[in-house]
Amino acid sequence: MKLLPPDNELIENLRKGDVEAFDLVYKKYAQKLYAFSLKYLKSVEETEELVQSVFLKVWENQQNLKTETSFKSYLFTIAYNEICNLFRRRKYQQKFISRTTTENQKTFEVTEDQIDYKFVLQQVEMILARLPEKQKIIFIKSRIEGKSTKEIASEHGLSPGTVDNYISEALKFIRANLKDEHLAVLLFLSLFFF
Repeated sequence: MKLLPPDNELIENLRKGDVEAFDLVYKKYAQKLYAFSLKYLKSVEETEELVQSVFLKVWENQQNLKTETSFKSYLFTIAYNEICNLFRRRKYQQKFISRTTTENQKTFEVTEDQIDYKFVLQQVEMILARLPEKQKIIFIKSRIEGKSTKEIASEHGLSPGTVDNYISEALKFIRANLKDEHLAVLLFLSLFFF
């Protein structure tokens, strides 16, 4: 089994945008992050998404990485914060569903929230249609079909890092094409919760 380079060497190369260094970092830490996160989340799907999210953050912030601090601690801090955020979103989602269900029991009229949600789905479809074909396919497989980075990478003969890059670029494109803050909140609810 080939030994992986030390973290400081990997980080130095990663700061230069080296995709191979990113893949090695992923290989070195993905399973450890997965095991750590699964203990809290108790869900394979959510854990895979969380690990993907952690590595997206690493890629997006590659130029700010520091070789003098513990990279392992940095990764696990991001994972822990993501877990806390996920628990907060779950709580918000449960309140939202509970409130919507209660309101729907009182009236059969179409509410403003429901109209907004349908409008958001139309906006999402229009924005996705403008993505480059490969990026769109990978984004849909990840966010809509719920496939893991590993599954998508295997299907398309790509590295997990490349798949994460496609998803990151798609998310940036979507954010850049949203005009309304309220719409942005609804969009991300629709992308990640429904």
